[in-house]
Amino acid sequence: MEEWIAGKHSVLEALRSGRTIHKIWIAEQAQKHHSQPIVAEARKQNIVIQFADKRKLDQLVSDVPHQGVVAQVAAHDYVEVGDLLEKARARGEKPFLIVLDEIEDPHNLGSILRSADCTGVHGVIIPKRRSVGLTATVSKTSAGAVEYVPVARVTNIAQTIDALKEEGIWVAGADVEASQLVYDADFTMPLAIVIGNENRGIGRLIKEKCDFLIKLPMAGQINSLNASVAASVFMYEVVRQRGAGAS
Repeated sequence: MEEWIAGKHSVLEALRSGRTIHKIWIAEQAQKHHSQPIVAEARKQNIVIQFADKRKLDQLVSDVPHQGVVAQVAAHDYVEVGDLLEKARARGEKPFLIVLDEIEDPHNLGSILRSADCTGVHGVIIPKRRSVGLTATVSKTSAGAVEYVPVARVTNIAQTIDALKEEGIWVAGADVEASQLVYDADFTMPLAIVIGNENRGIGRLIKEKCDFLIKLPMAGQINSLNASVAASVFMYEVVRQRGAGAS
């Protein structure tokens, strides 16, 4: 299986991360300062580069802004949940995971991965069904973070939460109707935060599986935030409580 990634940041981070890249297309009209670092890195790795008219790249990734750079790559490998926990152990840190309950917008998933990389999240868990996967749009929106944040794709989120609890991980659900504010919760323990669907929020069964529910304070007329913005606030509160660089 092969996939396409597009955009200068996505392609450059894929090169730097060691991902298998079969070929890179660069638009003849692309600005040199955008394409030169990619060309240099690709030649170092003996990856085929083809310069083509911008319209060719438009055809390759018709639904993604490509900034004049497109790469054909091996399909993205998902990991197991155990790999996420092992990553935390290897770093000597308490696990910090994000569980996404049916996030459908690739821009939201990409933004969440970007924040996850910035905040030291050990991995993201998504369901196999009714959820966006690691697409070219997700890669572009994540600005290359998709190459560094491992993603586990599971059959059943509820069963996965049960398994996380058995590993000693506390599960917090983000819910607009929760009684506890995020700033009053304790995030210093091994933790997984569940972020719900953009429209429906967390499903009833998943909500019941959570150890506790948390919400953000809302002062305006709109009683909710975009899923990726809310997720970012929750992630940074974990960073604040644990202390920058703390385990």
